[in-house]
Amino acid sequence: MNENSKVEEKMMMAIGKALSEGLKVKGVMHLRCYGPDGQLKDERLDEENLITTLGLGFIASRMVGASAAVMSHMAIGSGTSAALVGDTTLGTELGRVALTSGTASAAVATYSATFPAGTGTGAITEAGILNASSAGTLMNRRVFSAVNKGADDSITISWTVTISG
Repeated sequence: MNENSKVEEKMMMAIGKALSEGLKVKGVMHLRCYGPDGQLKDERLDEENLITTLGLGFIASRMVGASAAVMSHMAIGSGTSAALVGDTTLGTELGRVALTSGTASAAVATYSATFPAGTGTGAITEAGILNASSAGTLMNRRVFSAVNKGADDSITISWTVTISG
């Protein structure tokens, strides 16, 4: 058995143990869209999201010390298909930025990102967290009613991911 197979086996065992012990992973997103004058134009608060199968695998891999890259980017898009556990990308990605912060305390990870003017312009209907500036592992995905981001608008997203028993 090669090293990758051993890591994969450990990940699957960790996921199975976590699920059998009743552990839950829940993400909550807060999105705010600001006009060029800095005034709040629209927001989506307390939007629960789906943790993908790859996201659960990522969490398990970090539990066993695998070298998966940490979550480092957030993306927004215009896809409208329902979020599914098998999602590996956003439906239609319009912009991706590096996280402005990522912290962990107890069983809660908090991520923040800002999409400045000119990045991810259009009717924004989905968002997700990934571990690369392109491609990468999609940890979670949320689809929501459209937030219209003009070319001069900015969007800030804060996301908490909580692991509980």
